Amino acid sequence: MLPDLTDLNTFRDALTNARGPDELAVQGATERNGQLTKPPGALGRLEDLAIWYAGWRGDARPQITAPQVIVFAGNHGVTAQGVSAFPPEVTVQMVMNFEHGGAAINQLAKSAGAKMNVHALDLDRPTSDFTQGPAMSEDELLIALRAGWQAVDPQSDLLVVGEMGIGNTTPAAAIACALFGGEAADWTGRGTGVDDAGLANKTRVVAEGVALHTSDDGLEILRCLGGREIAAMAGAIAAARVLRIPVILDGFICSAAAACLARMSPGALDHAVAGHQSAEGAHGAVLTKLGKEPLLNLGLRLGEGSGGALAINILKSAVACHSGMATFAEAGVSDS
Repeated sequence: MLPDLTDLNTFRDALTNARGPDELAVQGATERNGQLTKPPGALGRLEDLAIWYAGWRGDARPQITAPQVIVFAGNHGVTAQGVSAFPPEVTVQMVMNFEHGGAAINQLAKSAGAKMNVHALDLDRPTSDFTQGPAMSEDELLIALRAGWQAVDPQSDLLVVGEMGIGNTTPAAAIACALFGGEAADWTGRGTGVDDAGLANKTRVVAEGVALHTSDDGLEILRCLGGREIAAMAGAIAAARVLRIPVILDGFICSAAAACLARMSPGALDHAVAGHQSAEGAHGAVLTKLGKEPLLNLGLRLGEGSGGALAINILKSAVACHSGMATFAEAGVSDS
């Protein structure tokens, strides 16, 4: 059961004290995997995924029947610096598209049999420009974290979170730079397609933001450099950790949100796998820092949770093989 998020310390404590996987379920799933009608290791990474999933669900022979996709939307004051090829008004327009079922994520969620929810977070009130001060106050951060925390259905058995927010590759790049070090250029990409001059400007903005906001605390980095939708994704991923709901991470922006949690608590992302590696240049580097090997690499750079949703069927297939296949004894097949 999720505690009420009354303050940021409650969030920190809930994440730090969250339970790990059920070791008995892991043991049972591992034993079952060794008895299935296939050569050892023949299903490759699918076997590891199924055992990992079984541990988090506390069931040695689990099923995936209730996946949830949540898309959070927010606007960013830093777009006033000219960091995006599109205006902030597009965020509102895309939220309407999500709500009417017309976006790619709607189709991918439907194909995966997932329930989809959309949460728009104060779109008429962008976060502050982080080159001038913190993007959010502590109260604003808490409200955004709580939006993600409360959006997770406790009855779901798999979670994907996505985002929509014009300009949000800029705060994601700033978060990655602040967390992992290096130069701003190492983490800054073209996002929605800025030209060379736009990329240089975007890199400058990231560098200025990181120079202004230095911290070793993932939550403080999220507050100063992030956005409401990024914080909401972090809140949802953390809630799933407390509820022991496995998570499939989406692209660069989702991974930046998750990285803030990993800085707060070393095991914060043990319940998460990377759905894909996006075409945004620094995403692969973030995944390497997080120790997450992507399930897919298809050149996607859409956001919305699209890569994570696409990977739902990979995990479903892994679990279906694990739980649905017969053992050698059940099939009457010799295992020697």
